Amino acid sequence: MSAAFPFSAVVGNHDARTALILAAIDPDIGGVLLRGEKGSAKTTLARGLAALLPGAAPFVELPLGASEERVVGSLDLAAALTEGSVRFQPGLLAAANGGVLYVDEVNLLADHLVDVLLDVAVTGVNRVERDNLSHQHLARLVLVGSMNPEEGDLRPQLLDRFGLAVDVRAPSDPQDRSEVVRRRLAFDTDRVGFAEEWSTEETALADRLAATRPARLDDALLAAACQICASAGAEGMRADLVLTRAAAAHAAWAGRADTTPEDVRAVAHLVLAHRGRRHPLDPPGAPPDGLDDAMDSALGPAEGHTPRPPADEEPDGTASSSQDGRVDGTDPATGVITLRAPKAAQPSASGRRSTVTTTRGRTVGHRAPSSPASPIAMVPTLTSAAVRRATDPATAEGVIATDLREPVRETRSGNFVVLAVDASGSMGADARMAAVKGALLGLLTDAYQRRDRVALVTFAGDGARVALRPTGSVEIARARLDALPTGGETPLADGIRVAADLATQSATPALRPLLVLVTDGRATAGHNPLDDALTAAAAVARRSLPAVLVDVERPGPGALGLAPQLAAVMAARLLSLPELTAGTLESALRGATRR
Repeated sequence: MSAAFPFSAVVGNHDARTALILAAIDPDIGGVLLRGEKGSAKTTLARGLAALLPGAAPFVELPLGASEERVVGSLDLAAALTEGSVRFQPGLLAAANGGVLYVDEVNLLADHLVDVLLDVAVTGVNRVERDNLSHQHLARLVLVGSMNPEEGDLRPQLLDRFGLAVDVRAPSDPQDRSEVVRRRLAFDTDRVGFAEEWSTEETALADRLAATRPARLDDALLAAACQICASAGAEGMRADLVLTRAAAAHAAWAGRADTTPEDVRAVAHLVLAHRGRRHPLDPPGAPPDGLDDAMDSALGPAEGHTPRPPADEEPDGTASSSQDGRVDGTDPATGVITLRAPKAAQPSASGRRSTVTTTRGRTVGHRAPSSPASPIAMVPTLTSAAVRRATDPATAEGVIATDLREPVRETRSGNFVVLAVDASGSMGADARMAAVKGALLGLLTDAYQRRDRVALVTFAGDGARVALRPTGSVEIARARLDALPTGGETPLADGIRVAADLATQSATPALRPLLVLVTDGRATAGHNPLDDALTAAAAVARRSLPAVLVDVERPGPGALGLAPQLAAVMAARLLSLPELTAGTLESALRGATRR
């Protein structure tokens, strides 16, 4: 195995290195989430940490396509087939015991696997109850997840379960960037030699880490830490537990026997930043509003700290306001319309998303294979063969075709909403485009809470284009919406066709498609623009694609009333612009799938 890039040789990234060290000192802190763009040393840091842990600590990388059986362990098939015995076959969690389990793109991993990983990261024990097995084993490990926020965020429920989270960025200073490149080139040229060059620093770090145990924390400081979490609006008690543990680990790493208020200050942002995001338009990784003031109140003012003015005032005491005149309709407090794509016709009794059968997800049962290429559920297959032979001893030994079983896997269903927006010149007037922007950001507000996906198609000028590919990323959507232009003719037929194709092609069994068309019904591009638009709308109805049409035409003498005709041909639920509110649109979207 080739040498890992030395942890101590990584340039910058102080917070990320601190978070990883603290989690290694006290694994009960839970996992560490590293958020950042590609090439910001996330994998390098995780691999380097494993090299610092005592003994030959393993570094195990979990692939996104790993099954639940591969992660938690399963029946030892070789022993079952050759000896007829039931033995446990360890999985990746067992392989990572005593080391680092690294999950790249953890935000794309199935939710039920993330739940399993986070449970084990905190408890240090992996419990397996499946396939006639009842087994548990130690899995004391440091869980490190990494993700690029542009590919979509983790749901808040999963974010909260990561003990610490850090935004990792490549250095912006040219000298630091030059040093990064210089060290990396030296490492790639002679890995062994580079490791030896940094061996003194690495050995010192490893020895210090092995000898460090969490410091003492008195009741007064514990109460202060809990006060900070409450003031920051942290939900539940996980933040309080992690803050106290991280502060004690920080004090120990600094060589102190007792935890101090400064240790709490040093780790508070690592604990609370990812728990304070109450709205998807909030900057990811930003500390909760008033965190500094909360710490000053609980711990006393920090040296050199000047209290900040309220968020709605400038430093001189005057109220702030927007001066650029832009209409973006994205004010989280007033402009975002909360939209929800339709739930299943028969929701579960708990009100949660219904489940759908897919090729990925949690194994919930077994059945006869649906095709020759179906995966085999080995334990049910062997059981079926054993029952057959016990019932009819004259039948063939071994496994025959009728014994074969395939796993049944389920996952929570979600929605895929394609918003097709008229971006022609008429949409630039009044506040219609502002309402459209608010609607899309409302959809993303809901998508942030779950595994929904939203896409944006705009049509204007000479055609339609996909302005936003299917995503749950608020960062990408906000950037695209801020720069959304208006003007030109209205190629309505192209907009409908492109949106319908995208909705159909990108949908999956776990993501139900819904087309939301925002237009006044006026088509002005092409030889027969209205006929072309009606033809495209009829194609949507033939596909049985659930659709909603939001009519943005203002009533009055100049109104043509084309949108109702278009909605009827499309078999879409019709809404007018004044009806574009949270309650009415949610009801319309749900009703669309019941037609």
